[in-house]
Amino acid sequence: MTTEPGGALLVAGDVVTDVVARHRGPLAAGTDTAASIRRLPGGAGANVACWAAYEGCADVRLLGRVGTDAAAWHERELTAQGVRPLLAVDAAAPTGTVICLVDTGDSAERTFLTDSGASLCLDPGDWSDGLLDGVAWLHLSGYLLFSEPSRALVATALGAARARGVPVSLDPASAGFLTTLGVDRFLALVEGVDVLLPSRDEACLLTGLPDTADAAAKLSRHVPLVVAKQGAEGALVARSGTVCARVPAAPAAPLDSTGAGDAFTGAFLAALLAGATPEAAAENGCRAGALAVGLVGGRPPQGG
Repeated sequence: MTTEPGGALLVAGDVVTDVVARHRGPLAAGTDTAASIRRLPGGAGANVACWAAYEGCADVRLLGRVGTDAAAWHERELTAQGVRPLLAVDAAAPTGTVICLVDTGDSAERTFLTDSGASLCLDPGDWSDGLLDGVAWLHLSGYLLFSEPSRALVATALGAARARGVPVSLDPASAGFLTTLGVDRFLALVEGVDVLLPSRDEACLLTGLPDTADAAAKLSRHVPLVVAKQGAEGALVARSGTVCARVPAAPAAPLDSTGAGDAFTGAFLAALLAGATPEAAAENGCRAGALAVGLVGGRPPQGG
């Protein structure tokens, strides 16, 4: 797995508007629950790109699809974070929206209500092999696997990257959507990917194994490198059927866990592109994840 020195990171993925509602304790059914509500830019793919730029990757590009309703706002927000937006604007579908319900208790856990909108309308017509010019790494958001048009885009992009010798990573994105898609279908769709970055729940779902380490080891027989994200328990790095590193989590003060996995992925890829080993890159990812859970929303601070 080699990268082009100084090459760019191209992320293909979802760009959505997050409506983050922070409440404390259970929702009161049938009546009001007090909450702090903010509208923020988000999307797993977009978040990964922003965190990679924040972590020092000098050339980060994002291929995504948005509606006319919020295209200019998302372009400005991405540019402000150091990301070069390559956004297709959809005249028919609105920009995707995710309502993030965040319990402000000790765990800061969140629940998503997702309307993917234009983000899953990204299709092979939005792809050009010229997008890979100067690119050293391609990262694919797993959310693209959850609609037919964007699945076709994934196949096209993956094939083009393989033809050029550009390594490819993928984050499975959602245990809930994976269940609907089906494990066997997912594993067939990611054939040829070099690095898989599942969460604990996703790794266990994809293997049927209850232990994350066993799950990561099994997945690494399908994908050359597996980095399993475990939140407060850090991360696991697995190759060739064996867990070769257990990376501890960095200290954190949880406020909102939205985008923590995206922060890990972006920071991991930035470090890998800078020449770090996967183990060292995973340490970088854990530090970014700890920073992310202390922020509201899925993006890094601007000007970092």
